[in-house]
Amino acid sequence: MESLLYFFLFFPILFLISRFFFSKRKNLPPSPPGLPILGHLNLIKSPKPLHRVLAKITDRYGPVVFLQLGSRPTLIVSSPTATEECLTKNDITFANRPQLQIGKYVGNNYTTLVWAPYGHNWRNLRKMATLEIFSSYRQQMYNNVRSDEVHFMIKSLLPKEKGAQHRVIDMRSTLINMTLNNMMMMIAGKRYYGENAKELEKGKLFNEILRVSLAESGGSNPLDFLPFLKWFGFGGIEKQYLKTKMKRDNFLQELIDEQRELRQKSKNEEDNKKPNMIQLLLSLQEKEPKQYDDEMIRGTLWVLLATGSDTSAAAMEWALSLMVNKPEVLKKVQMEIDANVPQGRLLEEADVTNLPYFLSIITETLRMYPGGPLLVPHESSEECVIQGYTIPRGTMLMVNLWALQNDPKLWDKPHEFRPERFENLQGNRDGFKLMPFGTGRRGCPGENVAMRVMGLALGSLLQCFDWERLSEELVDMTEGSGITLVKDQALEVKCSPRPSMMPLLSQL
Repeated sequence: MESLLYFFLFFPILFLISRFFFSKRKNLPPSPPGLPILGHLNLIKSPKPLHRVLAKITDRYGPVVFLQLGSRPTLIVSSPTATEECLTKNDITFANRPQLQIGKYVGNNYTTLVWAPYGHNWRNLRKMATLEIFSSYRQQMYNNVRSDEVHFMIKSLLPKEKGAQHRVIDMRSTLINMTLNNMMMMIAGKRYYGENAKELEKGKLFNEILRVSLAESGGSNPLDFLPFLKWFGFGGIEKQYLKTKMKRDNFLQELIDEQRELRQKSKNEEDNKKPNMIQLLLSLQEKEPKQYDDEMIRGTLWVLLATGSDTSAAAMEWALSLMVNKPEVLKKVQMEIDANVPQGRLLEEADVTNLPYFLSIITETLRMYPGGPLLVPHESSEECVIQGYTIPRGTMLMVNLWALQNDPKLWDKPHEFRPERFENLQGNRDGFKLMPFGTGRRGCPGENVAMRVMGLALGSLLQCFDWERLSEELVDMTEGSGITLVKDQALEVKCSPRPSMMPLLSQL
């Protein structure tokens, strides 16, 4: 009791003194008034998603703002010029990640590609991802997997009852199941979701692990900003993190052991001409066992499953929601697909590049609803200067991508769904106004894969079905909270096979 009283008397005084001298010594960016100990944490307590809360702060104080989130100095940027300075001129300085609890428990103690600090291990992981997993050659190898899973999804949407004209579909679960099946087939050659899946129980188990892990990833942990709370018994949340991590590791290790056994039994070279990703990583392990140990493989598999399913499914759900709210866009893109894909066959990946309006819809969706609205945080490894302001070493950088891509000073009527704005700009990122997959050294290496999956899956849904709202009321576009930008309410929509496609769909 005495030590607790001492803390509450002494710490605020020490905090105020250090803040006074620190602010006098540094040419920091603009900053709202703060509180002792909490700093600016009180400003982000809101039911609104964090990217919107931070956007309101930068609207008031400017596109470069310094916040003291408890013990963690934080730089918020929301302009193209400031973002460019941070992620090009000072790219190496901001190549590190802050040591948040999510990186410890979800990022395997800061060893995965997403959360590893900039250095030898991260460079090896990035090289492996670029050359082995996300290379054009490797992705072309999995072309049939993506096609099969999209066709499997299309078949699952057909009316079940004879004579039925349509079905009401929960598109969130449909899209997540498709993206997870796609990743699982590439990773381990298994389908876990759908009526014909062989391992439905394991699929349900992993779905729960994924759901809890993403929920834990999206929630803020008080210990990240007020570490002293651990002294007063606030460490219980770590036990839940450890419990989820253990389940996740056990699930992934079982996959690895199973594939290792199959690899040892297989003597036929034909079986390994198109290895799944675990087989590929195990072959690298045989050459460099220390670099590619089982822990590293588990971390890599988790990154692929988490980032390769949730964000792509969310983007397609947003896109379809936008289109059913604006049926003229839906009709226009269907006409484009009909005109460019020969009758008598389903859309293929190669067709997507010939569909500029369709690609504009995807780009406009990612502009309005980027998968990572704040990107993954960076951290400065040394003092630097941004927009004339001094940024201390150890400052967490948060790029408010959502604010940047929805800024009325940069975009005409940014909150209106207008795919036409991108029709003649395919392949043009327009500087740092648009970067839904991030940029620089820590940009997403799986961008090409995500675009392939979204292009084929969403294009096939539009080619094969007509889509309508369940009522005259517009689909609710309220955003959920979390590390990824998802709809608060899952999209339920009326799905009807297009008459012109029925002969083809009946053959699936």
